[in-house]
Amino acid sequence: MDTEHFLHSIASMLACDVARAEALTSVVFQELRDRLTSKEAADVAAQLPTPLKRLWGEGEVARAPDQVNKVHAPEFIARVQRRAALADDAEAGRAVRAVFRTLRSLLGSATGLEGEAWDIFSQLPKDMKHLWLESTEPAND
Repeated sequence: MDTEHFLHSIASMLACDVARAEALTSVVFQELRDRLTSKEAADVAAQLPTPLKRLWGEGEVARAPDQVNKVHAPEFIARVQRRAALADDAEAGRAVRAVFRTLRSLLGSATGLEGEAWDIFSQLPKDMKHLWLESTEPAND
């Protein structure tokens, strides 16, 4: 999947324009990246097309290899809501699920439990695992 298809998929799921989809992707990517170990974050980046690598890496700061931002699903969604200036947590949740679903597809995982998608899943706390797996359904509430 190329970057254009990735962003158009998210825009379609969220009924927004591609520029907004890109901004939302950037926020969700950064929050997810910071929730993973630096090694796993680098492994994910290696799977992304160059423009998405740029979004993944925006705002990244050096950290210890095993240092992660240990947030759980409610805080993760709230952080996305604040950083993306979304109306509420429900809208942020839809954005997170849309980006997760499309990322899983880009990584070649239909269920979120294969390959690199499994590696992401394995580093998430239980409630974030549910959020990752919820993204198998359409991104509407």
